[in-house]
Amino acid sequence: MQHLWLEEEGQTLVEYGLLVALIALVCIGILTVLGAKVRNVFVNVNTNLKSTT
Repeated sequence: MQHLWLEEEGQTLVEYGLLVALIALVCIGILTVLGAKVRNVFVNVNTNLKSTT
């Protein structure tokens, strides 16, 4: 039983996997919420650049 508590390689791999999944979910959520606003900024910049040239 003591041997199971000493091996932590599997635990850290699972923890890293959970961290990566959480970061991915946060990024997807941010892009979903702010995606239209960011798109509008790029469209406005592109329109203004075309009109000045």
